[in-house]
Amino acid sequence: MFETWIQQLVNGLTIGGMYTLVAVGFTLFFGVLKLINFAHGEVFMLGGFTGLVVAWLAEDLGLQSGLLIIFLMFVISMGVCAVIGALMERFAYRPVRGMPVLIMLVTSLAVGIVVREAVKEFFPEGANPHAFYSPFKYDSFQLGSVVLDYTQIGLILSSIVLVYGVYLLVAKTWVGRAMRATSEDLDAARMMGIDVDIVIRNTFFLGSALGGVAGVMNGLLYLSIRFDMGWVMAIKGFTAAVVGGLGNIYGAMFGGYIVAAVEVLVVALIPEGSRYKDVFVFLLLIVVLVFRPSGLLRAPEKKMG
Repeated sequence: MFETWIQQLVNGLTIGGMYTLVAVGFTLFFGVLKLINFAHGEVFMLGGFTGLVVAWLAEDLGLQSGLLIIFLMFVISMGVCAVIGALMERFAYRPVRGMPVLIMLVTSLAVGIVVREAVKEFFPEGANPHAFYSPFKYDSFQLGSVVLDYTQIGLILSSIVLVYGVYLLVAKTWVGRAMRATSEDLDAARMMGIDVDIVIRNTFFLGSALGGVAGVMNGLLYLSIRFDMGWVMAIKGFTAAVVGGLGNIYGAMFGGYIVAAVEVLVVALIPEGSRYKDVFVFLLLIVVLVFRPSGLLRAPEKKMG
């Protein structure tokens, strides 16, 4: 029984790290632009497909090192998704900046649909699930009587390092200070000489890069990716951000692991729970929005960090 719960803990930490990276993107976008960017789920999906293409190219070039291929998948997916996120901001969100929140929300939904359908129509066999490259999926080691998967351990450590790096960037650098100032008051930041267009672009660049990494992690963990996997991940990432408190990076991390814990407990405790885990996540979102809309960590309304 103890070994089973340790395994469930590892599962929770693995998917919780993935949800955290997506939730941090939602928190950054909301903190700086007050935008709930549901197209972020499609950026996550693009990260997975970019990683798959990198793996295909690496195999064609004869690369044998699994670690090197995974490193290239992470780095290139981060770069591609960061650029795509910045382009989304420039051509989709900047023209509607300052308009009612509903207009920006509808814009994000429209952008997501365009990206999702583009992958479905133009990626080779895009409507079908694609097997994902993962050289260490079945490699494991034993800790006592508990079997630990190398891929899961790597994903847990990677997510912790990335989230801590984002925290340091936001809290300790001039880039982060500019983000926080823009989050507090966009007009005041502009009058103080901050180029808010650059700040918002950098925010989309960073948040989308994290989404791309999460997409690769999803492929490495589940060994499969789909063109429509971004929508559910967007809901889960948004739920994690709301649970912790939109605009709070620590809250996003906290919320990511709470959502993962809910899923793991449902699967572990309810017969055929894997069929209902998404339902319980959506119920969690509804409960938090109704009873604690500011989030469990009560993030200040206009403060990011």
